[in-house]
Amino acid sequence: MALIRQEIGDVLRDFRTQKGQTLRQVAARANVALGYLSEVERGQKEASSEILASLADALDTPVSVILREVSDRLAILEGVVVPDLVPETFDASITGRQFADVELDEFDAFLLGSSSGSSANQPAK
Repeated sequence: MALIRQEIGDVLRDFRTQKGQTLRQVAARANVALGYLSEVERGQKEASSEILASLADALDTPVSVILREVSDRLAILEGVVVPDLVPETFDASITGRQFADVELDEFDAFLLGSSSGSSANQPAK
């Protein structure tokens, strides 16, 4: 079983090292204890949403990018194929709200497709 805190720690460490920053630098910018950040990166501590936001700011990386990477890695570990929800013909004039509605519609369709396959093997009531 994959631990989410382990994946979050791995992703944070990867982003930090890709940016050439030390634990000390990121901890100082995020205003968290060096030892605590080390434990988060090793998956020994769970970072609160506030700490995660502070770490993301310190890494100049949106929280959504960090969480998307965590999600993608978990999907691989779980053997789940997650469709890319951004349409190939993405219209840049679409507002954030319109995009969210499209994203949810596609996700609902994906879930319905997944559940219909599993219910086919179940006897009717």
